Amino acid sequence: MEKIKQKDINRENLLNEGVALLMQQGYHGTGLKEILDAVKIPKGSFYNYFGSKENFAAEIINHYIEPYLVQLNGYLDESEGNALAALNRYLQEGIAELERTEFKGGCLLGNLMGEVGDTSEICRNALQVSLNSYRDVWEIGLSRAQSEGTIRSDKTAREMADLWVNAWQGALLRMKIEQSTAPLKQCQQALLGDFFKA
Repeated sequence: MEKIKQKDINRENLLNEGVALLMQQGYHGTGLKEILDAVKIPKGSFYNYFGSKENFAAEIINHYIEPYLVQLNGYLDESEGNALAALNRYLQEGIAELERTEFKGGCLLGNLMGEVGDTSEICRNALQVSLNSYRDVWEIGLSRAQSEGTIRSDKTAREMADLWVNAWQGALLRMKIEQSTAPLKQCQQALLGDFFKA
């Protein structure tokens, strides 16, 4: 039983370190040796867990998005009839965190979409699933806000959620080059504060 537990810990450590390094250095700039040295796990164990660096990156993508889905779902669950406020709160906390870390990293999904989205089928599929999962939670939030009368109802929640994800990913990339959260705040205001509002 203890071996299974240690194996799970090792796998989690590899994924956490993978997220950190891929955020800082990208897929092509991160070597397996660097990851393995950081978590002190032999190369053979890595291949037992993931099989390849490409499979590892796909697992990192899923590992990365999960806390954001949990957090956003949590805010929506606690929204007490104000889903729009929950969505705004989620964004404000995320923006504050990006300011705290001085815009480092941005969004791993956006970074990897540009780097390996059209060269790795495994990673492309993982990115698509993760982005769709994120979009789906936004769709739930926007649908709730529609039923509460705070978000327009002449467009579907799915259409607005897709637009949101597309615009937000672009704003995150602009944030990185401008070293400012202004594009994020502009995106939030233009969509949630204006275009989406009832």
